Amino acid sequence: MLHFAPYSTFSILALIICFALVCVFEFVNGFHDTANAVATVIYTKSLKPRTAVIWSGLMNFVGVVLGGISVAYGLVELLPADVLSPPNGDPAVPMLIALFGTALAWNLFTWWFGIPNSSSHCVIGALIGIAIGDALLHTRAIGNSVDWSQIWKILRALAISPLLGLIGAGGLYFIIKHLVHDPELYQPPQGDKPTRGWVRGLLILTCTGVSFSHGSNDGQKSIGLIMLTIIGILPATFALAPNSKPQISHIAQYATDAVPLITQYDHDGLREEAIASVNRLAQTTPDAVVPSQLRADLYEVVAGLKAVSLNTQASAHDRASAKTLSNQMRPVVEYAPWWVRLLSALCLGIGTMIGYKRIVHTLGEKIGNTHLTPAQGASAELVGAGLIATAGYTGLPVSTTHIITAGIAGTMLGSGSGINRGMLVKIALAWVFTLPVTITIAASLFYVLSW
Repeated sequence: MLHFAPYSTFSILALIICFALVCVFEFVNGFHDTANAVATVIYTKSLKPRTAVIWSGLMNFVGVVLGGISVAYGLVELLPADVLSPPNGDPAVPMLIALFGTALAWNLFTWWFGIPNSSSHCVIGALIGIAIGDALLHTRAIGNSVDWSQIWKILRALAISPLLGLIGAGGLYFIIKHLVHDPELYQPPQGDKPTRGWVRGLLILTCTGVSFSHGSNDGQKSIGLIMLTIIGILPATFALAPNSKPQISHIAQYATDAVPLITQYDHDGLREEAIASVNRLAQTTPDAVVPSQLRADLYEVVAGLKAVSLNTQASAHDRASAKTLSNQMRPVVEYAPWWVRLLSALCLGIGTMIGYKRIVHTLGEKIGNTHLTPAQGASAELVGAGLIATAGYTGLPVSTTHIITAGIAGTMLGSGSGINRGMLVKIALAWVFTLPVTITIAASLFYVLSW
């Protein structure tokens, strides 16, 4: 049961608008990204579109439920604590409008032109832009507002995963071609005739794998964005995990233990906000908690502990202690209600059902110089499902779009048919420009709206 604290009319109106924005964004993410999971089975006529989308949506939901929340909060950590949960308890409306306005606009722009752009890139670019805008707003050094270690970790995963998809899918297609000699595997679909028997089963299996993996990774991003919205607008209600009172009783001791670690290994000097956060947490009691303030303070301390755990000059014992303390604090603020998981899956599934056709057409006919064959689709999706699932359980966000697109390109190269340079140039340009464009727009929007 949800218990809402009293809020002003403005807060409630802001909640409705921002909640609508996050649902629309996830809906767009559905027909922009999730369509990659059903592209092969629909294009090869292995399943009818409605059946494929419903099945994919179900597997997305299972992936969301079983996938955890490590990716969700990996994205949240890109934001400074005072942006996510303003200490004065005000709604984080500038952050939410800058985030969803930017990501949604760029997603729709690339979808309209049929370019398989990554929603992950849009979100990450917008989050980085907001962090930079916050630094400019408070005249802080960008290094103090932006967690560059987390950003580089995420960007490395986004950059390397398509290359692995290209090489892996191309290699798997080469192996299949030399071991399996069924001609139907290597022929593009003919009219409305569905693929037969085991080939059809293979394609449904790979669709299932990609859908589940997408839910366990992209679905987590959806959860993170929905949590950003409800925490940013209603911090008193959602800033802390339900039933977190037992953990809160230990926060004062954790903060006390964190002080010597952070001060010893922070060579740039703790910001005044971080010092104040440590002092407040050291005096925390379960019966006198301001949720938004506690959340902001916890993230300040967790960020300091993270810096210690990554500091090569710290001893192995101190790095392990910092990581342990951080893991003990996180459950108080890192959680996701069941209805958030359900909403995430529903938005993705409905979006896939409505807007899949453009992306399916691009992946089936415009990546290579020849049309997609069952063997190529299966190879790309098998490798893609493995990469996406692995990233989901290690807490790294990756792009389903780029992995599957690169995988199909790899199979086209493996078959010797070659790739459509014009379309790949479009995709590459979208890939290159997404981060700079979304960072600039989000930083500008956040700065202006905050003023």
